[in-house]
Amino acid sequence: MITASPSARLSSPAPDWRQLWREAITDPAELLELLGLDALAPQLPRDDAGFALRVPRGFVARMRRGDPCDPLLLQVLPQLAELEDVEGFSTDAVGDLAARESQGLLHKYEGRALLIASGSCAVNCRYCFRRHFPYGEEMAAAGQWRQALAHLRADPSITELILSGGDPLALTTSKLEELTRGLAELPHVTRLRIHTRLPVVLPDRIDEAFLGWLSALPLQKVVVLHANHANEFDAAVDAACAGLRAAGATLLNQAVLLRGINDREDALIELSERLLVAGVLPYYLHQLDRVQGAAHFEVDDDRALALVEAMRARLPGYLVPRLVREVAGDTSKRPL
Repeated sequence: MITASPSARLSSPAPDWRQLWREAITDPAELLELLGLDALAPQLPRDDAGFALRVPRGFVARMRRGDPCDPLLLQVLPQLAELEDVEGFSTDAVGDLAARESQGLLHKYEGRALLIASGSCAVNCRYCFRRHFPYGEEMAAAGQWRQALAHLRADPSITELILSGGDPLALTTSKLEELTRGLAELPHVTRLRIHTRLPVVLPDRIDEAFLGWLSALPLQKVVVLHANHANEFDAAVDAACAGLRAAGATLLNQAVLLRGINDREDALIELSERLLVAGVLPYYLHQLDRVQGAAHFEVDDDRALALVEAMRARLPGYLVPRLVREVAGDTSKRPL
């Protein structure tokens, strides 16, 4: 049998991120089979509890085979608990729809506007606060961003534009270029913030074309990643973060406090320390947004506060994220 030489293998092109996206696992039974957890299949909710499974194979490779409590697996595997109707949990947990200003544009906080740039994600996290969001009606990218850009043009108090979703990096680089060409006509918008999980779950997205676009932007650039556990990091994620920093972006991380996943002192400390290795500073530790279907992830406030105090006792201050909750109608995140 003829095999490629080591040098030939090293020179082969990296896979296109869009192909890796298409190859994501969408069948919970397949995911369990890959992890040697076939026995759990009878416990899966019908129809993925109304929120489809999606997880890139590279992220699955970081899960521990044979471990039903793996912290990465529990973030993506549909659970019967999602079907429970729990008082206080709703389909619009943070008041997004009330903050709508135009198609796909939310304006909650002074000086900042948020674009729902895409309704797609490379991974569907079971605790997602927008798992019920009407993306089909609220896509800022529709019509070449015209409505969103018109609102931004009319409000010179907005100095920072936040790209969210879904995941904004689900858009092609050419579509992002289309947006920033429009922003070039708005001198009062001086900072672009991108909230994304792709550098963590699909680091191949941070490719040469994307980094070229990001490097050329004449704006201050902040990229807010979303990682909840140290095991989400590997060499590919480190390389993606290095590329983002080289392109001039400040890197921050938001995590969500999740029961059974990271609600332990050691797990949170390991996450902060692993973030620093990747060149990312902890920013927020969010209390769970009370979205319907996610109640089984909730950690009570007393426990959350005790965990942050334990982190503060063992870590330098810059590695201790701020514990916050988002409350519909508030003018900022609410510190706890």
